[in-house]
Order: sequence, then C-alpha cells, then structure tokens
Amino acid sequence: MDEVVALASELIRIDTTNTGEPSGTRGERLAAEYVAERLEDAGYETTYVESGAPGRGNVIARLRGADEERGALLVHSHLDVVPAEPSEWSVHPFSGEVSGGYVWGRGAVDMKHMVAMSLAVARRFRRDGVVPPRDLVFAYLADEEAGGVNGAGWLVRHRPELFDGVTEAISEVGGFSLTVGDGVRAYLVETAEKGVGWLRLHTRGTPGHGSLLHTDNAVARLAAAVTRLDAHEFPLMLTPPVRDFLAGVSDLTGVPFDEDDDPAKVLGRLGSVARMIGATLRDTANVTMFSAGYKDNVVPSTASAIFDCRLLPDREEAFLREVDAVVGPGVEREWKSMPSVSTTFDGTLVDAMTAAITAEDPDARLLPYMLSAGTDAKAFQRLGIRHLGFAPLRLPPDLDFTALFHGIDERVPVDGLLFGTRVLDRFLRMC
Repeated sequence: MDEVVALASELIRIDTTNTGEPSGTRGERLAAEYVAERLEDAGYETTYVESGAPGRGNVIARLRGADEERGALLVHSHLDVVPAEPSEWSVHPFSGEVSGGYVWGRGAVDMKHMVAMSLAVARRFRRDGVVPPRDLVFAYLADEEAGGVNGAGWLVRHRPELFDGVTEAISEVGGFSLTVGDGVRAYLVETAEKGVGWLRLHTRGTPGHGSLLHTDNAVARLAAAVTRLDAHEFPLMLTPPVRDFLAGVSDLTGVPFDEDDDPAKVLGRLGSVARMIGATLRDTANVTMFSAGYKDNVVPSTASAIFDCRLLPDREEAFLREVDAVVGPGVEREWKSMPSVSTTFDGTLVDAMTAAITAEDPDARLLPYMLSAGTDAKAFQRLGIRHLGFAPLRLPPDLDFTALFHGIDERVPVDGLLFGTRVLDRFLRMC
C-alpha cells in the first residue's frame, strides 16, 4: 500500500472527535503525537504545543529552503473531526477501511487526506534531501471544527514566532476537481471564504401554567421570529471571486453568463457542487439550535435560538440591520463573528499550482472560487499571511464531494490521494 494511503487510514483510526465541548473532545494529542513521530522519524525537529486546554495538541516543523530572503510557505491541516454516529454509516466511521477504491471514515475529506498528503511529501523531502525554493512550515492543528480557539487561534495569539517569515499559506477545500462541459476538469482554488457569525436570538415573556390563556409567550414570539428569518432571502451580490468563477465555468460549458441575469443558469451545470457555490451568492442564516422550556405544563419566561450565519465580505453591518428588521421588536440579539478572507488569483504561487496540476492533468483548468464555510485561514490572516485553499484531489465525475463534508460515509478516492500527493510534491518543489 502506498504510504499516503496507509497514513490516511491510520489517521482516520485515531478518533479526534471535536464536539466543541471539553467533555466531548478527544484524540487530538494522540494524532499530534502520531504526526510528530513520523516527522521525527524522517529527520525533522518538531515543536509540540498544547494550548491552555490539556490534550489539544499542535505540531509544527520547518524545512529550510534555498532562498532565505523569500517569505516562507505555511502548509497547514487540522487534526480534529466532527462527530459521527456509527449506526448511520456503511462502515465504522473510525475504521479507516480501504475498500472499493476509497479510504473510508470521518475526516477522510475534512481533512485527514491533506494531513496524510502533506506528511507523506514532507517525509519524502527530508529523506531524499530535497531543498525547496523557500522555507516550508508544516503545521498540524487542533480545534478547527470549533473555530480554532485551541488551535490556530491560540498559536497566533501565544506562539506567533513559530510562523516567523511566513507570507503565504495553503490548506483545505481547494484544488479538487469538478467535471464540467464535455469531460473537462476544472480544479477549484479557494481565494476567498465568507465571514462566520453566530447569532443568538432571545425572547422574554410572562411565565405561567400551560392551561391558561397567554398573550406574552416567549416561545411563540421566538418561533415567529425564527420562521421569518429562516424564510428571508438576503440580496444577491456578485463578489470578484464568484464573478470570476462563474465566467470561467461559462467559458468551459458554453453557457452564457450575464451579470444582469440569473446565475442559476450557470450553476445548474455544476451538479452537487452548485449548493456550495450557490451559498456564496448571498449572505445566509440557518437556525441550528432552539432552546426553551423545562416542563410540559409550564409556559417558560425565556426562549433562545442560535443561527449559523455566513457573510460576504464587508457585509456585517448591513447584515445585522437586515436581521433586526426581519425578526422585529421584542427579540434580543447577541452576536459574535470571524472575518471573511480574500486574496487575488494571481502571482507565482498560483503559477506553481497551475504547473503542478497540468503536469498531471494536461487539459485541466484552474478556477478561483469563494468557500461558503470557514477555515483556520481566518486566524492566520491576523499575521498578514495570504491564504489559498489548495489540497489537490482528482475526483470521479459522479462523486458528490461536497456532501461528504461532515456527511455520512465520508470517503476519499485512493486514486485521488495518489494524484494529490504527486501534485503537492511538484508544487512544493517549485513554489
């Protein structure tokens, strides 16, 4: 078995579930120690760091490059995964089973495949004495699935010297293929990601016995506000990366793209990935939690709901004004957020990505796009680091890739892993 496949399988078998609560989070230290051992076995000096919370392990290693005057490139991956219910899966989510041409398990695409690929390339470079064009900093991080508070965010605040000299970074949710037109593969490179906001709506009312008449019911008031916000559609806005992506798809498919027309005409040719791209056309607010009451015959005095909100760049103030207008009076609002990330699709780094991909897939086309979710790039941009999503994978045309993120039967193609490792190897030799 190729090393990258074995690494991916073994990493998946380490249960690094992150529920966002200390009592439900496990395995990050074990995974970090696993990575550190394999880096050290190849000759690296590693730095193992736990944040203020015990067990939240992070590993950083640096490979010196030929040009000490150039800024270093950060290659970062996260070790944690979201929970998985074994009864819902075809295989056990932490089995790391290799069958049917796939490596199966929680984290296979989010994002232990990139942990395995970067680890395999890092080990090969050190064993073979490869000197890259500039310093490479490999980072394997905790807690991304809960906002990176005990991972990238903590390191940026408390150990920024580990990233001295880093000017650019690559990480997840980019570099994967999308088959469009007549079998043409476009590889999507993330140049931007939406901002993240957590919105809590809170209502108060008059408590009392459930058998009486009530005109001041906190639960009813909140439910009405949640329904209004859930049904609300925020305005469509074409940001530069989305506009460039749609124009590129239009060129590949022959479907005209008119900025004054409905982008759905272009998105309709993208298959399942249209859900993710479509979510970058406007702000979104999805209710994820609802809490009220403590007994079936008592009308409670309070109720609350939480929305997961994803915002286009520079939209926070306008978004919150719109939310206030939609939910109406009598609803209190709490808000916390993380900023959007954005860069341009140009420069030597993009040139190196293009060369590495086309060396393995000559007819490929690289397109920029905006990620509807968030990554550890939000933390690293506080250090002035430019970020691009590039974890290369060549995917079967019929694979619903976006559904695998946090989904049931998460899996990554073995051929995709081998392809991605070759591309990453080429890219890091010329970056």
